[in-house]
Amino acid sequence: MTERSTAQPAANPGEESLATLLGGRRAAIDATLPPVAFVIGWLLFDDSVLLGAVAAVLVGGVLAIVRQRRGDRPRAVLLGMLGVVVAALIPLYTGRASDFFLLQLIANAGSALAWAVSIVIRWPLLGVVVGTALGQRTRWRKDPALLRAYSLASWSWVLQYVIRLAVFIPLWWIDATVALGTTRAALTYPLVALNLAVSWWIFRRALPADHPGIRHPQVP
Repeated sequence: MTERSTAQPAANPGEESLATLLGGRRAAIDATLPPVAFVIGWLLFDDSVLLGAVAAVLVGGVLAIVRQRRGDRPRAVLLGMLGVVVAALIPLYTGRASDFFLLQLIANAGSALAWAVSIVIRWPLLGVVVGTALGQRTRWRKDPALLRAYSLASWSWVLQYVIRLAVFIPLWWIDATVALGTTRAALTYPLVALNLAVSWWIFRRALPADHPGIRHPQVP
C-alpha cells in the first residue's frame, strides 16, 4: 500500500488535480450568486417573487459580463445567463418562490442519471470531460486502466447530485425558500470542492502504480 501511494504522485508532474484541470470551483461560486440574490430580493421586498426574480437576473447579467471579460466561452456565458432567466420565469409563472429552484432540481436529477448511465455504458463522463480538456479526444478510453479509473471516480459525481436532491427536494416540497437558498449556497462551492478532491483521490488510487498518469493514455 505504501509503495503504491509513493509511486503515483511522481506519475503526475506538477501535482495536477481535477480542480486545476476543470476549474469547477470558480464556476460553482458564480452559480451560487443568482439564487442568493433571488432570496435576498424576495425577503427585502415583502416576499415579492417579481423583485426577487429581477435581482437574480441583474446579478446573472453582471456575472455574464465578468465571465466574458475573463475569457469564458461565449456559449457557456450565454447558457449560464439563460439558466438564470428560465429559473426566474418559473416562479413568476407559478407564484411560488421556491419554484426558482425547480430548474436546479431537474438539472441535478438529469445529471445524476446521465453520469450513472455513462458509467454503465463504459463512457464515463469524467473521462469525456477531462479527455476533452486535455485534447485527448477518446484516446483515454482505449487505455483499460484509465477507463477503469474514470469509471470509479465518476461515481463520486453521481453521489454529489444525489446528495443535493436528497436535501433540496424535501425543502422544495414544503416551500422553504430561505432554506433552499442557504443550502443551495452550502452545497455548491463546498460540495464541488469536496467532490473534485474525492474523485481525484479515487482516480489516482485506481491507477496502477506504474501508470504514467492522466496525460499519457497507454494505447496499444
